[in-house]
Amino acid sequence: MNRPYIRTPVLLEVKNLNKSFGGVHAVNNVSFTLNSGIIKAIIGPNGAGKTTLFNIISGILKANSGRVSFKGEDITGLNPHEIAERGIVRTFQNIKLAGHMSVLDNVMIGRHSKTRAGFFAAALSLPWTIKEEARTKEVCMEIMEMFSLTDLANEEVSNLPFGKQRAVEFARALAADPELLLLDEPASGLNIYETEELAEVIERIKNKGITILLVEHDMSLVMDISDEILVLNFGKEVASGLPEKVQKNPEVINIYLGEG
Repeated sequence: MNRPYIRTPVLLEVKNLNKSFGGVHAVNNVSFTLNSGIIKAIIGPNGAGKTTLFNIISGILKANSGRVSFKGEDITGLNPHEIAERGIVRTFQNIKLAGHMSVLDNVMIGRHSKTRAGFFAAALSLPWTIKEEARTKEVCMEIMEMFSLTDLANEEVSNLPFGKQRAVEFARALAADPELLLLDEPASGLNIYETEELAEVIERIKNKGITILLVEHDMSLVMDISDEILVLNFGKEVASGLPEKVQKNPEVINIYLGEG
């Protein structure tokens, strides 16, 4: 799919990033930039270092060396909650929701970092906390409408099919009002119909002005929605650029044909 491409300011910069586990270089001197307002996909075979790279950017893992900058600020080594507070929110390949709680409550958890009320203030039901909670519910319901979840607001998450649980995870991530959304294999476990819906949802998220960094194995989805693609293999960059350029790269073709 040929997409109109306009160069925008750099939002995220990864510079000479390295991460080793024993003698294995999971991420090997990787550098790239992510411009605001676009969708950039990171692809590669299993073991290429994609999720390790995500984990470093989001603060779950610490790099051995290199730098990650967000909006010009060095965020290398910050804890996950500190990175989230700066506007970087991620989802996970394996859905991490509170299954015993309702859809609305799960989404409201994502909004927690944007509220002022602490535990004691909420417990005392102070007037301003009641207003804040009402506004939080209103915002979360608006986000849920985007994912066709409003009718399921009071449903226990564990009762939902997998595709709907994935939608709840997306809604919870958006409730944190991110500038950059990291999506770790969002199509994992989805059927063809659900993947087509996912592509539309990701486009809608982008149209809200949210920048997206995506790790994904579904090449049809990647080629359909991505503005740029970075290809990794054995922790190293193999190719990067526009989808049509990457798709024709001989080394990229060899990697995927080699996987059968």
